[in-house]
Parts: sequence; structure tokens; C-alpha cells
Amino acid sequence: MTDSLPIQWFLNREQHQPDALFLRQPINRKWKTWTYRQAGKEIRCVAAALAELPLRSNVAILSKNCAHWIMADLAIMMAGHVSVPIYPTLGDDAIRSILEHSQAAGIIIGKLDNYQSQRGGIPDSVMRISIAAYGIQEGICWEKLTAEGKAISQPVKQQYNDLMTIIYTSGTTGKPKGVMHTAGNFAEVIREVDVALPQLSDQPRMFSYLPLSHIAERVGIEMLSLYKGAMISFAETIDTFAEDLKDTQPAVFFAVPRIWSKIQEKILSRIEQKKLNILLAIPGLNALIRKKLKKELGLSRAIYVCSGAAPLSTDIMLWFKRLGITIHQDYGMTEDCVLSHFNLIGRNKWGSVGRPLPGAETRISDEGEVRIRSKALMKGYYKEPELTALAFDEAGFLRTGDMGRYDEEGYLFITGRLKDQFKTDKGKYISPGPIEMMLLRHSDIEQVCVVGMGVPQPMALVVLSAAGKAKSKDEIAANLGAAIASVNGQLEAYEQLKTAVVMREDWTIENGLLTPTLKVRRNEVEKIYLPHYSKWYHQQGTVVWA
Repeated sequence: MTDSLPIQWFLNREQHQPDALFLRQPINRKWKTWTYRQAGKEIRCVAAALAELPLRSNVAILSKNCAHWIMADLAIMMAGHVSVPIYPTLGDDAIRSILEHSQAAGIIIGKLDNYQSQRGGIPDSVMRISIAAYGIQEGICWEKLTAEGKAISQPVKQQYNDLMTIIYTSGTTGKPKGVMHTAGNFAEVIREVDVALPQLSDQPRMFSYLPLSHIAERVGIEMLSLYKGAMISFAETIDTFAEDLKDTQPAVFFAVPRIWSKIQEKILSRIEQKKLNILLAIPGLNALIRKKLKKELGLSRAIYVCSGAAPLSTDIMLWFKRLGITIHQDYGMTEDCVLSHFNLIGRNKWGSVGRPLPGAETRISDEGEVRIRSKALMKGYYKEPELTALAFDEAGFLRTGDMGRYDEEGYLFITGRLKDQFKTDKGKYISPGPIEMMLLRHSDIEQVCVVGMGVPQPMALVVLSAAGKAKSKDEIAANLGAAIASVNGQLEAYEQLKTAVVMREDWTIENGLLTPTLKVRRNEVEKIYLPHYSKWYHQQGTVVWA
């Protein structure tokens, strides 16, 4: 079994294609590259330092996506340890909480925006390895380790059931929990994905920018790349993202809904929708327009383009389809290692999250909850046996917390979250997800959270998009009023929205109202705004201003 596990995937490539490019990292707008051989040398040297820790120690990675993140993960595996990825946007208190809960013995510190504000979260007892290339000099220097060339004599052999990583959830509904996954879990999901995507050739180009601390990027970029012998490129900054993606032209591109909205917004800022419609309607010219746009976006060689983490509007998917870009909406979670549901090439149904991969067994509970069972399910929450027991039903199916339904062809449609349901003063339960999806079709809305505890009817808390912010208050009020009327026409009377409340500030990762994967932290939003619901509800007008 060990020849089909993550560390062996790398070792095989290192042996059989040592001079193939493995990693490309932009630093000060110049690409630094590593072949499999060069990366292997650095990985072994760092692993030798980590081998000083007791076997099976937990070792954290605190870094934005970069070449060193991948090498750090492989070094931790080679030394026989367990990786604990930490989101690079977390503050010192959250970092300390994860390090203490995971009992991390070491940490590798890489590319960060403001390490000085985070360093206080690392206990003095934790061994530090830092990367000078990103301006951080703490504890042992990565560059010094790799220059000295003291490599690990014999990498620890990875076993199928070895705990490989503890991934702390991004915490949309409460305190983050440490999800435990084995090497075998990743092997299972990658084998399924490889069979599901036969169009993806060996040694593809890949692009990594969504947090590697998140299960989707970890599986879809890092693990799939190791398995396929890929070349992985990274974005240097948010400002250079478009340029770096265009330079890479990856075979696979994964984004979350907010990024698709931003890409659409960027295109429409350069060419008006009416003009775009005219150009796309002209035979011959439309093909040239699509080809040029795809190349500018960095998607000219994309074989599989997908969206996940949150529902994506069918309107946006159809809009991109007109540009020749087919978005496949997929569904998975940290606890199931994303061995779940995929829309595949040639088998893509708008609005659904696809059909189960062959290795996934699923069912809908009496409460309407999607449940899943596979060989890749988590081994539990770290040091949380009671929470672990609650996560599974009596037959060993994972309780996803998502409500859904299957159509006659076996495609899954997510209809909401069990925990997101709330009761209005009228005693009626509301599922906010579907209502939010309808509102997000409106181009003036960037983010929305439908709420209603303590008032008779639901309300929509709205963050305006860039297009919305460019308009006058009267225009916004008219547009949002029309959107509310349109949505209400599709809802039952008790679900209909009374008011749209326009927020004064954006919801961001920095202010704690978005997760690192850009999902709204409903609990945090409600914690801040719940005291104002009654006042907003009783203000006159369909649109009010916070």
C-alpha cells in the first residue's frame, strides 16, 4: 500500500523525473523554480531538523501558499510527523489556541503579510523553522538548513493508516475543530478523482492560490499535483494574481463564488454587457472573443474549471458558459476529505453539486440531511471524542449538516444548512440559503445574510458590490427594492423578506466576518447585528441603511 501514498508519489517523481519542474514561486516579480531533485534536497534537509522531535509529533505550518508550504508539508511527512496547517490570516490568539490544542512541538513559518502581529501566538516551547526569503528570521533558518546539506538519512516510511494531518476547520458556526486525516484518506480520494477526470494528463500545470490550509486546495492542488507529477505555480500577491495566473495557464482552476463574481465584475468593467452581447452574437468573431478572454484570464488551457466551498449562482455559471468557460460545481467538506459529489466533464448539471463519486455512499436522512460514507472519512476530531461521536450516525455515515435532495438522475441539489435555520416571531422556520442564492443573482449585491430571529418576517443584511457602491442611494434603493419584490414572488408568505439592510462596512477576513475561504461567518454577523434587528425591521421602506 505504501507505493500509493502521498510521500511515495513525490519520491517516485523525484526518482524518475528528477529534472522536471516541480515548483515555481514569484519573488519580487521573478520566478524562482525547483525541480523535483532540487526540492527533494531541501525537503530532506528540513526533515533532518524535524527528526530531532519525537516521532509522530504535531508540526504546524503558518504560511500563505508558496513553494515552501508544499516542501514543508513533505518534510513533515518524511520525518514521520503530523502536519497542522494554520490559516495565514489568523491573529495571535487564534494561532495560540490551535498550537496549544494540537500540542504542536514545532512550526514552520513562511510567507506572511504581518508576522509581527502573529508571533506572540507561538509559545516559546515550540521549535521554529523560518524562511528568510519571506523576511522572517525566527529560530532555525530554512536557508541555512538547506545550504548545509545535512539530509535525513532514511525517510520514515509512510503507512496507509498513519495520521498525516490535523486540519482545523475555518469555523463558520463556532470554535474550529481539528479534523484528523490519514495518508490513506488522501490516497482514496485522489484515486477516485484520477478515475473521474481521465482528461487530465500526466505532468499538468497547476496554480495554487486558495488557502492550502483548506481541504479543497490541499486535495485538488497539492495532492493531485504530487500524484500527477505536476508543476505548481503560485501567486505572489493579490495585486499580481491575474498576471501570475495568466503566466501559468493551468490545467485545473478552482475558485469560490466570490472570486467568480470578481472575475465577472472585472470583465464587465472593461467591456459593457450590451457590447459583449453584440460581439458574442457575431459568428466567427465570437470565437475570437472567447479565445482572447480565456487567455487573458489564464484559462486558455484549463481542462477542468470548478467552484466550491459555497453555492454558486446558476446565472453566473451560464454567463461564463457564454464565454466558453464551463464551471463545474463540486461539493465536499473537511470531514469527508472531499470524497463526495462532483460535476464532471460532459456530466454537468446547472444548480446541482454533481453526483457522488463511485467511492462515496450517500443517503438523505428523515430530516433531509445529506449523509455520506467512504474510506476517506475523517478519523475524528482531535481530542474531541464526544464531538466525533455526534458527527456520525448509527450506520457510520457522516452527518454533513447540509440539507439536500437528489433528482431522478442522481444529481444532488443543496437546499440549505440545518444549523442555519432560524425561527421568526411567527414560529415559522426559515432556511436562509436558497433565499440568499436568489438575492446574489443581483449585480449590486456582494454578500448577503438572511436573518430574522426576534422579528415577524426575515430580513436581508446586504453588503454592496463595487457596481452597487458606484450608484446613488436612490438607485440602490430602487434596485434592491425590485430585487426583494422579485425574490418574494418566488417565496411562501412566511418566507418573504420585509427589508434589505445595507451594511456600512464590508465583511472581510480581517474583521472576522468571512472565513479564509470567503464564506460568511453567520454566527459572527448575528452576534454583531442581532440587537439592531427590531429597529431596522420597523423602519419605513423596503431598503434601510445600517
